[in-house]
Amino acid sequence: MNYQRIVIKIGSSSLTHNGGRLNLNRIDHYLRQMVDLQNQGREVLFVTSGSIVTGMAEMDIHERPHGIPEQQALAAVGQAQLMAVYNRFLREYGAVGAQILLTAYDLEDPQHRLNAYNTMINLLKWGVIPIINENDTVATHEIKFGDNDTLSALVARLVNADLLIILSDVDGLYRSDPHFDSKAAKIDRVEEITPEIEAFAGGTINGVGRGGMKTKISAAKIATSAGVTTVIGPAYRTYVILEIVEMLEKGADGQIGTTFLPRPRQPGTGTQPSEVKEGSECV
Repeated sequence: MNYQRIVIKIGSSSLTHNGGRLNLNRIDHYLRQMVDLQNQGREVLFVTSGSIVTGMAEMDIHERPHGIPEQQALAAVGQAQLMAVYNRFLREYGAVGAQILLTAYDLEDPQHRLNAYNTMINLLKWGVIPIINENDTVATHEIKFGDNDTLSALVARLVNADLLIILSDVDGLYRSDPHFDSKAAKIDRVEEITPEIEAFAGGTINGVGRGGMKTKISAAKIATSAGVTTVIGPAYRTYVILEIVEMLEKGADGQIGTTFLPRPRQPGTGTQPSEVKEGSECV
């Protein structure tokens, strides 16, 4: 199978150093791979986390505040920093990124969802990389949404992606927690997400990201149900994005991370181009 439209989600802990400052070397490495995928004729959408933790570092705040207004303010600071850094690197490789901030309501309301679809599809047509994050500056309960894992799956479903890559600080899904069990066995391939598979997932193990393996499995369930192949892979591995795509196209799934096989895509999945109509005039 040829994976033409690819959604890539990278979490906070993979984008920042332990102190919360952006890990520029890693960011450069990820974005360079995304541009390389574009140069191969593919379409790439990047779902990023990290706005709050980046804002914390910028404002020299060492503990994540519990109050929603404080988190929203930090997200506003951090999101500006993220986009500035992303576009600086992208332009070095001749590419352009565009910011898209979404809330859960935007993907629930039919008109908002269609507007988001129209925007993303047009950006892809222009060769722009949509850079998507939750709109934490206005979200309330959505601010605890699960480190954007679910958002990435909903985006993949919306745009009828072929592949969703979720990069994590572990190699993939294990039968027990590899941080505590040195003999934990990685699951290379999942044909169906059963209650047994879901039971292998736990919560977050670090103080940076809001998600954990549990949210990643939930995201994989959403994506694969919509016909999107999903891979949870190690963010720290060199050229991991390019290698995952190459692995899948060679039919060697499971060599890197955990591959979740998709269900057959049903008619009406996502937003079909024939359904696209003009939204309200922009102001």
